[in-house]
Amino acid sequence: MPAVLVSVSALLLGAAILLLGNGLLGILLPVRASLENFATTSIGLIASGYSAGFVVGCVVMPHVVQRVGHIRTFAVMAAIAASTVLVMALAVQPLMWIVLRMVSGVAFAGLYMVIESWLNERASNTNRGRMFASYMVIQLAAITAGQMLLPVGEPGGFGLFAIAAIAITLALVPVGLTTSTAPQPLTTVHLRLGRLYAMSPVGVLGCFFIGLANGAFGGLGAVFATDVGLSRTGVALFMSAALVGGALFQIPFGRLSDRIDRRRVLMLACLLAVLAGSVLSVSGDARDGSGLLPGALRQAALSPYVLIGAVIVFGGCIYSMYSLCVAHTNDFVDREDFLEASSGLLLTWGLGSAIGPVLGAFAMERIGLGGLFLFAAVVHLLFMAYTWYRIRRRAPLAPADRADFVHADAARTSPVAAALDPRAPDQPETPRAETETSESAAA
Repeated sequence: MPAVLVSVSALLLGAAILLLGNGLLGILLPVRASLENFATTSIGLIASGYSAGFVVGCVVMPHVVQRVGHIRTFAVMAAIAASTVLVMALAVQPLMWIVLRMVSGVAFAGLYMVIESWLNERASNTNRGRMFASYMVIQLAAITAGQMLLPVGEPGGFGLFAIAAIAITLALVPVGLTTSTAPQPLTTVHLRLGRLYAMSPVGVLGCFFIGLANGAFGGLGAVFATDVGLSRTGVALFMSAALVGGALFQIPFGRLSDRIDRRRVLMLACLLAVLAGSVLSVSGDARDGSGLLPGALRQAALSPYVLIGAVIVFGGCIYSMYSLCVAHTNDFVDREDFLEASSGLLLTWGLGSAIGPVLGAFAMERIGLGGLFLFAAVVHLLFMAYTWYRIRRRAPLAPADRADFVHADAARTSPVAAALDPRAPDQPETPRAETETSESAAA
């Protein structure tokens, strides 16, 4: 392992444990809510609460860190996040879960900010790309592992909630014991969304559309998988397959977007998402009994292999488009504006992901199980139409004038992570302090 990764191994381990706990919680809550016969709208609001809380946390947490320091912030937010998990296990009530999930979103925003600011402090202009890539891989592996923990316990019991709370608490150990010098206080970025939209309309509006679809699927996909008849293992595989598809599809989409107009690649991803989502929508209709499929085709539509295969393509598209939008936006902003642009795109995505689960839940209640993917199809078709309109209004950049495509994951990063992106402006190379602050001494 390169020396730079060894130097931040404690931080990366803390991030992995934290993401594992949050990954388990993200799939456990909708499954448990479905077992408790929560209304689909209530389940959507629970998912929206987390996204709304995360957006709020991204705004307020830099001020909290500046006031009390990184380690104290991390300890307090971990305590809050773990406590919300345990309270949700004790108080299984929709309104309580909505409020607690919002508090959880604020807490996780603070936790990710602390870890990512520490990684930024340890990174240099020569190794940021390697550290950023390693962090992205750890995110995917940890969140997938967390989702795959669903079959080890009973969603209707206390055990899985306890595992999630334990994981969140254990993330304190490597972070609290790190000997790395505490980072500098977090700085807030001035967001000018109007200016950003003027530079890249497709990037900004695209992130909002992508947030709508991602939020709806992330919050309600496990409900769909449960109601369509998959086992607990099948539900875990269904949701994890979407994440793995997102990681796999980024490679061909990214390379293609470095050669042709990125907006056309976005349209291709939208089209594939609509086609794959249509297969899943038919499966939902087949389960409801409202479809017109004959018996043999109905049985095929409900096959776990069809469901997993379709969700790999669907997830591969919806989880790749955020990176494409960031890359497209970065083609039109100056390098020194990259951090502001990335923060603005993440905020726009977060707003969409807070609204998407509510609209997706409404579609499921009105139409049936397939309504979730019909909603996603409408979102992607609207995005396709707007992208085509913008293609006709603005000529594409020449490939030589574009920035390189880089994997970017909105769902599990804070704006602080943008500074690790190799496309971000170089940071001044200043000698690291020899003396530890009182905060790092406490570690």
